This record gives sequence, C-alpha cells and structure tokens, in this order.
Amino acid sequence: MEGEFYFAGILDEIVDDLGGDVRYNERDKSGFGGRTMEFKLISITVLIAFYGCYFVKMLRQKKQGIQTDQIGKGKVGFVKFVEVTMKVAAVLVFVAGFVSIFIGTSHSPVAVRVMGAVISVAGTIIFIAAVLTMRDSWRAGVSKTDKTELVTNGIYQISRNPAFLGFDLLYIGTLLMFFNWILCILTSFAVIMYHLQIVNVEEDFLLATFGNEYLQYRKKVCRYIGRKR
Repeated sequence: MEGEFYFAGILDEIVDDLGGDVRYNERDKSGFGGRTMEFKLISITVLIAFYGCYFVKMLRQKKQGIQTDQIGKGKVGFVKFVEVTMKVAAVLVFVAGFVSIFIGTSHSPVAVRVMGAVISVAGTIIFIAAVLTMRDSWRAGVSKTDKTELVTNGIYQISRNPAFLGFDLLYIGTLLMFFNWILCILTSFAVIMYHLQIVNVEEDFLLATFGNEYLQYRKKVCRYIGRKR
C-alpha cells in the first residue's frame, strides 16, 4: 500500500507539473502552458546562438572586405521584390517571435511545445553547420559580382538549402512553443518568401553561374532534405 501511495504521489506531481490537470493558473488560462520559463530559456538560448552565428559571420566577412548582405542590392524587377519582401518577412517574424517569447503565453499542449523546442534547436544546428561549411562563399541574397564556389560538401550533401531550412525550423519551432495567430501568419509568410527566394532567385542564379556542375548536384540532392536515388 505504501508503494502504491508513493507512485500515485509521483504521478500527481508529474501531471500537475506538465499542466495536464484541469486547473488554470493566473498566468496561463489555457491549461496547457506548464514549464513556460523553461521554454523561454530554450528559445532565448536558441536565438542567441542562431543570430549570434549570423552576425559574427557577417562581421568577420566585413573585416575581409566581403559584403555579406546582398539582399535587394543590384537587383531589379521581380527578383528585387522577392528579396526585399523576404527580408521584411524575416524582420517581422523575428519581432513577433521575440514578443511571443517575452509574453510567454501559448495555447499548445506541452508535448507540442517540447516538439517545438527540439525543432528550433535542430534548425539552429543546421544553420550553424551551413554557415561554417559555406565559409567565405556564404551570402545573404545572391551576388552577381562576388566570385563564390558551389559548395556541395558537409551538410550540403543532404540539403541544397540548409541555411533556409534552418530558418524555417527555427520559426516553426518558436511558433509551436509560443503559438498565437499573429505569429502563425507571419511564420507562414516568412516560410513562403524563403521558398520563393530559393525557387525564383537562388536556383536561377546557381544555374546561370555554375551550369552543368549545379545541374548534376541538383540531380543528387533534394532542395530541403535528403538525397535522390
């Protein structure tokens, strides 16, 4: 009997800790928001690592005389529209995500939020691996003046666009942890714009620059994840 009471007490603590009971607390009326502080810490750590890598790389390239940010520069027409709109979407979803993390409310069950944490961490790891693998060929946007190499080693052996994949996973993971409809709309907007950037700008640029070398690479590796047979 003592063992039964002991394990029943542990089960009650776990259910209460995960927010699985029917009681609502004052900070989160949804009943799903257990461990909000833990998710905040995970998200802040992920953002620091992700954007820290982004800006540190940008600063290092600047010291080498490399202009990393090529978004919208020297572009016209639809290409410029896609790149500039993509940048606006990226800024908006970052701000919305940061505010959502700061507020800390979510209507998602804890299991979904845990999945979001895993996805955002995975996205950060993928993005950092992409930036490190690209070395000095990494650019934000395409540059028709800088001479870069077609990178196909490392993580680029299983994804043609791991940096974009990293952004997508970061945004989706944050959305799952701190779901609200404004963040959902902006996340969808950003993901769509990244896809348009890949399909209408990046791939055309790579084909025009590297020709058959890129065609052979495209036949072997999927746009986002996986290798083709």
